[in-house]
Amino acid sequence: MSGFTRPLARLIEQFEQLPGIGSRTAQRLALYLLRQPEEKILAFSNALLNAKSQVGQCQKCFHLSAEPECEICSNIERNKDQLCVVAESRDLIALERTREYKGIYHVLGGLISPMDGIGPEILHISSLVKRVDKNDIKEVILALTPSVEGDTTSLYLARLLRPFTKVSRIAYGLPMGSELEYADEVTLTRALEGRRAMD
Repeated sequence: MSGFTRPLARLIEQFEQLPGIGSRTAQRLALYLLRQPEEKILAFSNALLNAKSQVGQCQKCFHLSAEPECEICSNIERNKDQLCVVAESRDLIALERTREYKGIYHVLGGLISPMDGIGPEILHISSLVKRVDKNDIKEVILALTPSVEGDTTSLYLARLLRPFTKVSRIAYGLPMGSELEYADEVTLTRALEGRRAMD
């Protein structure tokens, strides 16, 4: 990387590997960090290392958690008979921002995508079916990205879950292929309210 001393160039390269970070933003972040006092850099690196070592998955829903059970699953005020299925934790966080949904979640860990070698057995689908079968869940809401993979996964899940409970899918004010995590709160709230039963 021309114009940068090697240690700085290596730092910029690390930032460039993060999703959504281009070369200019990577340079800006690296230069910003170099101007910070050493204790601030240590606090940043410790937070990063601690998060990596302490954050795992909830044993019930597979959301990110530092405890065996995440805050949502352990919250007695949540509606336990309504379960929302999302692909990733970032989608759960986006839905939580709306403050409209009061049920519980299940994080699949991705979407079915044969082209990428991701079949149902790789995702948290069997644990979802067991969860719905064993608990008194009255409705499963599928909140998956509107894409070929999202549609494939939704249809697959609907077929598996329909014998146990009502299955609905959120309505979309989103263009095909857009990500749930980037939708605004109003769009997501309307999507939840406008959900439809899957035939």
